[in-house]
Amino acid sequence: MSEEFKAIETQEALDAIIKNRLERNTKSVTDSVTAEVAKKYEGWVSPDDAKKSADQIAALTEKLKVSETQVADLTAKISANEISSAKLKIALETGLPSALAERLTGSTEEELRKDAELLAKFAVPQHQQHRFSSERTEGLSGVEQAFYAKNPELKK
Repeated sequence: MSEEFKAIETQEALDAIIKNRLERNTKSVTDSVTAEVAKKYEGWVSPDDAKKSADQIAALTEKLKVSETQVADLTAKISANEISSAKLKIALETGLPSALAERLTGSTEEELRKDAELLAKFAVPQHQQHRFSSERTEGLSGVEQAFYAKNPELKK
């Protein structure tokens, strides 16, 4: 033993030695308990972390609902546009005026085509002949009016 024993002569010296010993002992016990608790509850979630996770899940669930609603709305719009486009295409193919295209009923192209063919039997196209007058000048620009004034044999 290289250290020689020293006698404790004052109360302050004794208090300092006891204080150091208590701090070492407290640290040792705290470290061992902390290690045991960490090992025992490894993989567990703290209440604070659980609350944060629950809040994040709620926020993400709300975003998901909004996104699903947007997708449903856009899908409905696309479907309506596809049907409207098909109606117009079939109406023009069967000789119906475009104004009657929205009156076609059906959810498939075959159903729309059958309805268009049936409606085409009743819709008689009205061809209007345009009557031109050499005196008609409304809607013409000044250059056009001057051109027709110099060329009266041309119809406007």
